[in-house]
Amino acid sequence: MTARTRLRATSTAAVAALTAALLVSTGTTADADRRDPRPPLPDSATAYGYGGAVTSVDANATRIGLDVLRRGGNAADAAVATASALGVSEPYSAGIGGGGYFVHYDARTGKVSTIDGRETAPAGIKPDAFIDPATGQPYRFTPELVSSGVAVGVPGTVATWDRALDRFGRLSLKQALKPSIDLARRGFVVDQTFRGQTLDNAKRFAAFPDTARLFLPGGDAPQVGTRFRNPELARTLESIAQRGPEAFYRGRLAAEIADVVRSPRVDPASGLPAPAGSMTTRDLARYRVVDQKPTSVQYRGLTVHGMAPSSSGGIAVGEGLNILENYDLGALPLPQALHLYLEASARAFADRAEHVGDPAFVDVPTRTLLSQRFADTRACTIDPDQATPRPVAPGALDGAACTPAQPTVDESDTENVSTTHLSVVDRWGNAVAYTLTIEQTGGSGMTVPGRGFLLNNELTDFSTVYDADDPNRIEPGKRPRSSMSPTIVTDRRGVRFVVGSPGGSTIITTVLQVLLNRLDLGMTLPEAVAAPRASQRNTASTTAEPAFIEAYGDALAAYGQQLTPSGDSFTSASEIGAVAAIEVDRRGRLTAAAEPSRRGGGSAAVVRPSRR
Repeated sequence: MTARTRLRATSTAAVAALTAALLVSTGTTADADRRDPRPPLPDSATAYGYGGAVTSVDANATRIGLDVLRRGGNAADAAVATASALGVSEPYSAGIGGGGYFVHYDARTGKVSTIDGRETAPAGIKPDAFIDPATGQPYRFTPELVSSGVAVGVPGTVATWDRALDRFGRLSLKQALKPSIDLARRGFVVDQTFRGQTLDNAKRFAAFPDTARLFLPGGDAPQVGTRFRNPELARTLESIAQRGPEAFYRGRLAAEIADVVRSPRVDPASGLPAPAGSMTTRDLARYRVVDQKPTSVQYRGLTVHGMAPSSSGGIAVGEGLNILENYDLGALPLPQALHLYLEASARAFADRAEHVGDPAFVDVPTRTLLSQRFADTRACTIDPDQATPRPVAPGALDGAACTPAQPTVDESDTENVSTTHLSVVDRWGNAVAYTLTIEQTGGSGMTVPGRGFLLNNELTDFSTVYDADDPNRIEPGKRPRSSMSPTIVTDRRGVRFVVGSPGGSTIITTVLQVLLNRLDLGMTLPEAVAAPRASQRNTASTTAEPAFIEAYGDALAAYGQQLTPSGDSFTSASEIGAVAAIEVDRRGRLTAAAEPSRRGGGSAAVVRPSRR
């Protein structure tokens, strides 16, 4: 008997009442164009109170998750409902065409569990999949590789939702998807972020007629203030709600997904090569999520739980914290504390690149990498007053000596800056940190015809040049290494913090810096989220937001730290990450904190608000 079946056997009436309430609150197709009965959207980036909290990058999604909590749903129910809504209102960052990582805390048992819903490489993929057969050279990363069938991994999101509800939830998949189906039909009001992301991708979206029809109506991105509806996605979600994951991984939809990947539908006039992939319906039918133990480290008397490989997030964040455990950062001058943060991060990234890959294919020394003994050998290579020349070499796993870091080669970073994250805590103290993605903004750019969703381009997270010794080399059935870092921090009383962010490889440093800000540097959670960021990923210079450079650039230069303004190759954005976090204090009061301005500002809400 599953957890959901056991719970239903003892609380059938409660679940029935919750189901009825959700159906009433979200409306039906017939009343979709009448007066909207829903409560106002949460328009604040910070909320305080009791009874449960939800925070995400989007007010529509936060409202849906909060409504589930208000009507008796638990953290897992609210997380799946919120995630499904993000696939509607943030379709360029997440959705059923992608994957992600789900971290859950059970207040009754005190246990943290995780679900690896990362995409997998098709069984037919070859070591030379990223090589152009016409030239014998690697495809250019953009535009050929990122906008192609060969970049599409087998999606894991739908399977993740079903598994999360089965293990931890009260609702069925049908019940949890109902609010987002309604949102897709009703539509959402276009903001500048959505329009800007569409325009940033307009050229490649236009190369795929099915994508252009949906997201570039009339040849232009939807205007700010208009309502964007996606009835095709509503019908797709409704099919999944009625038939379960089988509707996605088998049958007609699976055949359509495989067909698009193997034969990308490209406008010949665009000139986009869009290399074909090898995904088959069998790849989809054989997809499975993986239940995993979390990573765990101790920091300042707290236990920090993260995501184990195939994600590198839990290992890299954990190692960074273990290194910083050697210093009383709060007693140091702020520039020196930041210098040590950058040095710790560089070492964590060096070890990540050397050792971390999909554990089904690679022997990942997780226990060693997360040991305090190993971290101490890394900390003693750090000069508290001067930056080590970078990139630094990985550490010796035997931990026998303090080995000075030696310069090595730069790791090529192909992870993109999109993705989305949500955090939930319910009235019982259960919590979820869930990061999900379709990779870069807009994923592969390919929409499944008539289905309303974009396919991912996650396989670009494999090393683009095949090396038999690389733990992240491409292999059939393998999950590419990720930096997603959904994190739950606990003490003996229960949950203290739930944290996560989008941002490609900068996710690791974003989560690490927010924890540093809150636990060591005296900031409140909203201040820790809003503070300017820098991301050192074992490269010669450190990517930093302009505000960080303005505030700390000169002081850090005295430590030999080189800062470079942030920005990515696909947009003009200079922001690093978009955090969604929750804190639970010793009296049980919740602080929900989203971004006040990054990505247009996030949305945080609590069930029973209180004054600050």
